[in-house]
Amino acid sequence: MPAFRKLPPRYGAFVVPFLLSLMMCGVVSAISTARALGLSSELPAQWAKGWGLSWFVAFPTLLVVMPMVRRLAGLLVEMPAPRG
Repeated sequence: MPAFRKLPPRYGAFVVPFLLSLMMCGVVSAISTARALGLSSELPAQWAKGWGLSWFVAFPTLLVVMPMVRRLAGLLVEMPAPRG
């Protein structure tokens, strides 16, 4: 496996929503497109279009809502004490 230089920690606020939005939009758009079209030859092309459009909306949305989601999760989940 080729080695690469990791990004500094400050990029985590963008990398996590980026990867999450790619994966979630891929799964949700695949299910939605398959339900609408069935398993047809059009499925891959239509899925790719749906994935692109949904990701275009999802990524910026995640950038905006992630801080609020983290605060809400903190209200619901007891966070471990910092080690040190």
